[in-house]
Amino acid sequence: MSDAPGWTSPGSQPPEQDPDRTTAPAPPPHQQQPQQPQGWTAGPGVPPQPGPQAPYGQQAPYGQQPGYGQQPPAGWGAPPPAWGPREYAAKPGVIPLRPLGLGEILDGAVSTARAHWRTVLAISLGIAVVIQLLSSVAMKLWLSENSGFAALENNPDPTAEELRDGLADVGAFSSVAGIATLIGSVLATAMLTIVVSRAVLGRSVTLGEAWDDSRRQLHRLLGLTLLTGLIVVAAVAVPVLLGVLLGSPPIAILGLIGGIVLAVWLWVRLSLAAPALMLERQGVFTALRRSYKLVSNSWWRIFGIQLLITVLVTIVAGMLDIPFTVIAEIVGSDGGFDSFISGSLSDLTWTYLLISGIGAVISSAITLPISAGVTALLYIDQRIRREALDLELARAAGITPQPGS
Repeated sequence: MSDAPGWTSPGSQPPEQDPDRTTAPAPPPHQQQPQQPQGWTAGPGVPPQPGPQAPYGQQAPYGQQPGYGQQPPAGWGAPPPAWGPREYAAKPGVIPLRPLGLGEILDGAVSTARAHWRTVLAISLGIAVVIQLLSSVAMKLWLSENSGFAALENNPDPTAEELRDGLADVGAFSSVAGIATLIGSVLATAMLTIVVSRAVLGRSVTLGEAWDDSRRQLHRLLGLTLLTGLIVVAAVAVPVLLGVLLGSPPIAILGLIGGIVLAVWLWVRLSLAAPALMLERQGVFTALRRSYKLVSNSWWRIFGIQLLITVLVTIVAGMLDIPFTVIAEIVGSDGGFDSFISGSLSDLTWTYLLISGIGAVISSAITLPISAGVTALLYIDQRIRREALDLELARAAGITPQPGS
């Protein structure tokens, strides 16, 4: 069995058969129906096959017409057969191997997290804990009440030295938290993309297998993430900088608006580069060109799906994170609930950081697999639509389509 070209090896073991399943005896030859390939289901809208009918313009002989209250024989009043062969969609894993809708993409991402919850939870929860731990320690060191940032925040007229110390603390915290988030996002994207690629074929993957399949591409994925971010930021910064250099505020404002539009357009065109890099084992620039090509003629569809998923993930993260933040404000402040009601927020105590950190970890552990899963399935969907990847995936899953299916 050969894997789909340009696809991460999903393993060599086919799905196990249930030993307790028994096979019903075959019906007589005149009652047998055409057999479908294992794992394939009839597509929607397939009408029943008509039976023998009387010639056009003639009625059935007397005695062969259905009586009152009886069902007519097959073919009486049946719609004509659809043009072309029957359509089948193999579903060896979490998605049917055909062009997907929005609901199927979202359901595939959720089904992957449910079917392989041990591996997905180990990846997302472990990475979220490390990111939040580093961010909390950095926040305590550089943004607490004893930091230069706190002195700058409480002083309306800071000196040059206080301003320098405050900015240095903010820069140190942002650097540590940003680097931790960047590395964690790269690891999560790489390993969860591998899990999704296996789940599409209905095959399990352990944490060690996901790491082995992804670790050789981690440095390229890191470079791809940095380069994509640089491209998007440059799309906004260059037009604004041009307006500033020309000394024209209207040009700067127009440059800002045009830069934002250009940045969004580029972000969508390059949004499938990460799964292309991981699953096709390509380089950074090749993956960018691959994503640019796959998104062509589908920009609005992919933009709508990505925007909807981003809004959905943000809402879910907020619903999980905000209650813990409120509890942290109440429990972690010296005045308790009265201090929270009066608007006097607590200092960054370890209690506050611990409780708020738990909420951030839970929200990240839930939203990371959804975001990575949707992006990977969008990539697979585009390749199915443009390159008939479904046929290769069916062969890799051990399913041989019938001729004409």
